Amino acid sequence: MQTFIDFISFKDPNVFYVVIGMICINSSSALIGSFAYLRKRSLIGDAVAHSLLPGICLGFILAGEKNMIYLFFGAFFTGWLSTYLVDYIVNRSKIKQDAAIGIVLSSFFALGIVLLTFIQNGGYTDQGGLNHFLFGQAAAINKDELILFATILAVIIVSILIFYRSFIIVSFNADYARSIGMPVRTIEFLMTSLTVLAIAAGIQALGVVLMSALIVTPAAAARFWTHKLGRMLLIAVVFSVFSGLVGAYVSYANANTPTGPWVVMVLSIITLISFIGSTKRGILARYLKARKNKSKILLENILKAIYHYHERQNLENELNLSMASAEILKVRLFDTAELQRGLNQLIRRGFIGRNNNNYFLTSEGMIESKRIVRLHRLWEQYLLKRTSIDAFHVHSGAEAIEHILSPEIEKELEKELGISGIPKEDF
Repeated sequence: MQTFIDFISFKDPNVFYVVIGMICINSSSALIGSFAYLRKRSLIGDAVAHSLLPGICLGFILAGEKNMIYLFFGAFFTGWLSTYLVDYIVNRSKIKQDAAIGIVLSSFFALGIVLLTFIQNGGYTDQGGLNHFLFGQAAAINKDELILFATILAVIIVSILIFYRSFIIVSFNADYARSIGMPVRTIEFLMTSLTVLAIAAGIQALGVVLMSALIVTPAAAARFWTHKLGRMLLIAVVFSVFSGLVGAYVSYANANTPTGPWVVMVLSIITLISFIGSTKRGILARYLKARKNKSKILLENILKAIYHYHERQNLENELNLSMASAEILKVRLFDTAELQRGLNQLIRRGFIGRNNNNYFLTSEGMIESKRIVRLHRLWEQYLLKRTSIDAFHVHSGAEAIEHILSPEIEKELEKELGISGIPKEDF
């Protein structure tokens, strides 16, 4: 607890630089990374991150020392060049984007390793710590770098606010953007440049190996929780900043523990939780929805089968007509266990009553069964009158669609078929 209190109170001045630096880096990456994710260019972040290494080395060689300005602009130049080469290869050859990214990534990273080895063997006096750009060293963030990170975050936020609508249109449908006269190439250039800026800013804290995770992972996790872009940007920033704070704390509380890997680990855990537990698109939510739909279809099919049994007996409105489960199976084939489970649920809902081992429709059950059969026949009539589907196939089509017809669609079908004024019981 004392360690945690020391951390949040910034007892160590260096902790302040690390925490604020991680907030700036993670926020920048999450914001612009969301647009890269929507453009299906998430892997570009990996290519850019690995291509920054030769730029850093070139900046060091030109400056002769670890001058942050030279290192940053060298990284920005090679990072932007890598994205240009990826697009050039894709547009001028038959090579797909994933292969082009792999070619550029490996080539630039190999060049970076060669230059790093040259520097280490070249007698440069201020080369110490240069290899930390491979895996990152957040603890080395200083005041000057913090100002740079904050400036980059401000540039990204202002750019998004100014070009928000343009970013949205180009990210979702670049062809439509061209058709309405938008300067798509200029907007894509701006988004790419901002992406390279965000990655270049975080390269020291997380390194070339892990930096791409900050571009992809927050947006991917946030996408599970919302369909609105503004909310997605906010959630991505919250996830990314939280992981940065946790990573910084773990590194502070445990000596010799790097920050970057913990940041990515926390982000990965958040993404996994989102993938499973999201209320909108998570595996668990989809499973429960599918289970609910399956149960709904089963219950409606049972009610429909019982009503058809009534029709065969010419007793469509008879509430006390009892039947055994074996008689229901003669009308429609069910799995025996599923039929029994469905009958029990219908009894609990008040649609079916039980008399010893026989079952009968209640008044609510009669209304519901008629509604289901009517929807089925409405759709059959629509298919027969408005489509060229063979009469032998309309039943199977109605079987699939009857369970999802809403009251609004029912009214539209009645209007289309010219029966909107006819009482439901007469159709």
